[in-house]
Formats: sequence, structure tokens, C-alpha cells
Amino acid sequence: MSTPNVHQMVESIIGCKWSLTVLSLVRKGVCRPGEMEHAIDGLSGKVLNERLAKLQRFGILDKTSFAEVPPRVEYQLTAFGQHFTKLVDAVDELQNSLNEQQGDS
Repeated sequence: MSTPNVHQMVESIIGCKWSLTVLSLVRKGVCRPGEMEHAIDGLSGKVLNERLAKLQRFGILDKTSFAEVPPRVEYQLTAFGQHFTKLVDAVDELQNSLNEQQGDS
């Protein structure tokens, strides 16, 4: 796998509410696609699968398939994904700081 362009990755993920939502769910321990789809109103299976594939392609999520009937798939953050979510946290902190400043004025 070639090294992704971090700027493009950040833009693609931070600019997509569904990608951020999926990351948030995985961080909270919701790791199965069916659970994710039921946890979020308005998120279709097609969009969820596209976002999971993108996060996996960027190396943020790992997919584990279990040889069971019915088949079971789970996603978890990679080591890089854990590092990447620190960036998301920093963006959230910046937004909170701006919101507080707006409230003080």
C-alpha cells in the first residue's frame, strides 16, 4: 500500500459527517455494520459500506471477518487510526473553544 496523502485524507474524512460518525461509533465499541446502521438515523447500508471501505483504504480501520453462519464482520481502529482520531479530537476541541468564545462575546 502506498503512503496516502494526509491532507487529502483529512479533508475526505473531516469533511464527511458520516465518516466522523462511523469513527465515533467504532471508538465507542460499536464495531458491527448492522449495529452502526441501526445506531444512526438516516445512514443507509450503502453509504455505511462506502465509508467503512474508505476508512479501511486509508488504514484507519481494520476489518475482521469471522467464519460463522451467518457471517460476522467487525471493524476496529488500527494503530494509525488511534493516532488519527487524536486529530479529530483536536478539531473538536478547537470547535468547542470557538463556541465558548462566541458565547463570551
